[in-house]
Amino acid sequence: MSAFPTATLPWKPDATPLMLAPMQGVTNRAVRAYFIETVRPDVVFTEFVRVAGRPRKRVAPRDLREIGAGDQAPLVVQLIGNGRAALVEAARIAAAAGARHLNLNLGCPYGRMTTGLTGGALLQHPDLLAELIPALRDACNGSFSLKLRAGYDNHNDALALLPLFEAAGVDFLILHPRTVLQAYGGQADHRVTAAMARATRLPVIANGDIRSAAQGRLLLAESGAAGLMLGRGALADPLLFARLRGEAPEAGSRAERLAQLRRAIENILARYLELFCGDVQVLSKLKGVLLTMEDPLLPELLPLRRAKTLAVFRNLLAEIDPLAARES
Repeated sequence: MSAFPTATLPWKPDATPLMLAPMQGVTNRAVRAYFIETVRPDVVFTEFVRVAGRPRKRVAPRDLREIGAGDQAPLVVQLIGNGRAALVEAARIAAAAGARHLNLNLGCPYGRMTTGLTGGALLQHPDLLAELIPALRDACNGSFSLKLRAGYDNHNDALALLPLFEAAGVDFLILHPRTVLQAYGGQADHRVTAAMARATRLPVIANGDIRSAAQGRLLLAESGAAGLMLGRGALADPLLFARLRGEAPEAGSRAERLAQLRRAIENILARYLELFCGDVQVLSKLKGVLLTMEDPLLPELLPLRRAKTLAVFRNLLAEIDPLAARES
């Protein structure tokens, strides 16, 4: 057992938490607010809080604004960066800005954030993690968690690190069971999720390729995961949270889903007009959201991704007629 006191988890005791995944370029405070107001995720995450190498610019002002955005659901702040001293300082800065729950990204397959080892690349270096993770846990007053891949190039890498995670006092794990080298190709292998849930006393949250309520329930039953993290599946079907709770039909019709997505886009557009500066930036951010909403069964969304101006985008959105959608 850990020598650290158990921190308050960001979900209610005995609950099966449904979390909104951190998606870079998408889950800013406007999108989080939309989901909180409509389907109430149990936990939401910031986008990456990039930890800079230079002390005077350790955490960007825009990231600090996200930390203090006033989410009405438990907010987990996700750090990504390299270097023990830099990450520990960033954790303390985040806590001072109001963060109660911190998460370290050990899953991102792209090394663009800093010049050193970041995200999933750190899984290749257990020696660095053995120094970093206890130090971050010690810097957190609330919960501390890890979002990780199954491994860098081997699906057993994360399993081998479980003794380190437990001894360091990590509070919960979020597993995306692909390797870093797989990026987003192939299928998430939730046999690895089940193996991890069996091998540790820590709550394991299942993440990756959860696109329907039936799929989510089956994953919970077969893996023993403590909860689910929904990403692209939730953007394509924002009612997925409600469906999993039995508060909405198991699966919506094509027309219903198109109507739902049109309402979601309209809602997010209105929020983006307040959050971002100028039509060009608003349109770019909207297209980022649409990329996660991509669904081959809803071709009506494709013209929106091709719109050259925000005015054209709004006209195309107004022309979408869910009643005219034919069932596939």
